[in-house]
Amino acid sequence: MDDLDGGPKRGAPWKRMSKEELENQYSPSRWVVRLGAEEALRTYSQIGNEAGPEVPQVRLPYFTGEEATKRAQATGRNLLDVPYGDGEGEKLDIYFPEAVSEALPFLMFFHGGYWQSGSKDSSAFMVSPLTAQGVAVVIVAYDIAPKGTLDQMVDQVTQSIVFVQKQYPGNQGIYLCGHSAGAHLAAMMLLANWTEHGVTPNLKGFFLVSGIYDLEPVMHTSENASLLTTLEVAQRNSPQWHLQTAPTQPVDPACRILVTVGQHDSPEFHRQSRELYQTLRRGGWKASFEELHDVDHFEILWNLTQKDYVLTQIILKTIFQES
Repeated sequence: MDDLDGGPKRGAPWKRMSKEELENQYSPSRWVVRLGAEEALRTYSQIGNEAGPEVPQVRLPYFTGEEATKRAQATGRNLLDVPYGDGEGEKLDIYFPEAVSEALPFLMFFHGGYWQSGSKDSSAFMVSPLTAQGVAVVIVAYDIAPKGTLDQMVDQVTQSIVFVQKQYPGNQGIYLCGHSAGAHLAAMMLLANWTEHGVTPNLKGFFLVSGIYDLEPVMHTSENASLLTTLEVAQRNSPQWHLQTAPTQPVDPACRILVTVGQHDSPEFHRQSRELYQTLRRGGWKASFEELHDVDHFEILWNLTQKDYVLTQIILKTIFQES
C-alpha cells in the first residue's frame, strides 16, 4: 500500500549502496531479461543509428525506432525538421492523422539516452497507432551532452511546448510523454513558469515512462560523465527534489499524470517512479502509477509500436477521456 501521507524518505536507499551496486542499479541494460545486456545495447544502437555490418540483426517482436520512424515518414502526413527555436538542434517532427485539423490532441515525445544519446530521427515508436486514432504526434529534438547542458535541455523542451501551443492554439490538449531521460525532461515541465513565455499551454496529461526524477544518485555513476558537475545542478534539475522541498500546485487540477515503470526495470528505477508518484499525490496532482508486466527498460518503449500494447491503450484512453 502506498504511503501518501508521509514526508520525504529518511536516508535514501541509494546512499547505503556500494559504488558497484549503484552503478548496477543505474545501468538499465544489466536488467534486461530477453536479449542480454550486450545484445540489448547493440539493439539500442540500431535504434539510434544505422546498424553497421558488425551489428547482428536481431529478430524482435517490435520495430526498432529507426524502422518505426521510416514507416511513419513514408506512410503518413508529416512536417519534418520544423524549427522551434534558433539553435541547430532545436527541431521537431509533427505527424498528423489523415483528418488534419487544428483541433487535434497533440502528444509530444521526448527521447531517452541518459541525456547523452538518442535522436528524434529514431523515436517515432508510437506514431502509427496514435495517428490512426486521430492524435497528432510531435517528436522533439534537443541538444544532448556534451553540447547541451541539463539547463539548456529543460529550456529547449519548454520552448518546444510553447511553439506547439502557439502554432496550434485550437488544440484539444497537449500531452507530454518521455522515456528514461526524456521522462525526466517531461517531468520538469510540472515546474515550468509559463507566464515567462507569454502563453500557457493546454497541458492535459503526462506519461512518464521509466524515468529518473532525482538526479543526485546519477552523480555517483559512470553515466554522469561531466553532466552533473555539482549537487546544485543535480537538485536544480530534479523534479523530485523541487516537489518535495517546495510543493507546486497543479495549474490544471484535472491534468492527469501517469508514472509508469517496467516490471524488469531495476529496483532504483522502481523506487524513483513510485516516490515521484507518491509526492505528486501528496501535492494534489491527479497522478496514477502503473508497473507494466513483463517488460524491461527498453521494451516498455519499443512496444509502443503495437496498437494493442497496454501502454498504447492507456495513452489513447487518457487522451480521449479528456478531449
